Amino acid sequence: MTELLGLFPEELNTFLSGQGEKTFRARQVFEGLHKGLCFDEMTALPKEMRRKLADQCVDQPTAIEQVRQSQLDGTRKMLYRLRDGNCVEGVLMKYSYGHTLCISTQVGCKMGCRFCASTLEGCVRNLTSGEMLGEVLCADRLLEADGGKVHNIVLMGSGEPFDNYDQVVRFLRLVSLEQGRCIGLRHISVSTCGLVPEMIRFAGEGLPVTLSVSLHAPNDEIRKQLMPVANRYSIRQVLDACRLYLEKTGRRIIFEYALIRGVNAGREHALQLASLLRGMQCHVNVIPLNDVPERNLEGVSEQQIRDFLDVLEQKHISATRRREMGDDIEGACGQLRKKYLAEEAR
Repeated sequence: MTELLGLFPEELNTFLSGQGEKTFRARQVFEGLHKGLCFDEMTALPKEMRRKLADQCVDQPTAIEQVRQSQLDGTRKMLYRLRDGNCVEGVLMKYSYGHTLCISTQVGCKMGCRFCASTLEGCVRNLTSGEMLGEVLCADRLLEADGGKVHNIVLMGSGEPFDNYDQVVRFLRLVSLEQGRCIGLRHISVSTCGLVPEMIRFAGEGLPVTLSVSLHAPNDEIRKQLMPVANRYSIRQVLDACRLYLEKTGRRIIFEYALIRGVNAGREHALQLASLLRGMQCHVNVIPLNDVPERNLEGVSEQQIRDFLDVLEQKHISATRRREMGDDIEGACGQLRKKYLAEEAR
């Protein structure tokens, strides 16, 4: 069956023209899909057309299976169910400036980062652009009761976005279409563990999103302990790709840095990191690690977090502690899906 949500207007028009439908019907279908409607909710369409579409096509490829809401800060964690029975996660966070949605780009992940729960079960498959857009539209409908919508998107859920490059780029172009969801690209962040060839390619796409790079170490030796991708690409190669992205887009780079007890969180590590990033237009997101018992990794104390940030500030490196949200609802990436799969298996 054809998944219509992943089609651009001209592609949808071509498809429906082949079904004998007029151009204005393609516009109606496109607008309905991007409002999160199913075929039977598109009452402007003739009943027979809705029946034919339902027989041959997929309207909304993503549905919400579960929602958990934090009693601490209102963060909502969604478990999305895909049409083939797989599930992925999304996190909806409310800030003073609007709602930010963290979406997944793959079912699981094969990058193998030791601190991430998403990778524990491996990667099942890539998401389509329509499934990613479906994550956004589901969140929109969840917010409808309060008159809200998703304002910002971060591609930081399960999966490595650049390991699903073509579908991710297609999603970015679709979600920013004026006649569709129309979320500005400057309100979107794409995270990567550092796939250098794809970072270089992405710099040439003309998409001014924020690039967020999972660094998590001040040198290659430590990074190799934490992230298998570091065996393929050195920190120097990653930073060179970041500088190219800066040159092409003018967008500062965000570096993600999870503090791990006894591994990368000492004063000497902060000094190395500051030296590494000196002179670059960037910001460091310092992340208190959620313990990963499967890998014997532990977070650090509040004092260690403050000390690490103080060193970066003294060395004139822009840095903040990432706000922790959804702690009481398994807000960290991959936790809810992992628990759900375990319950299903039982």
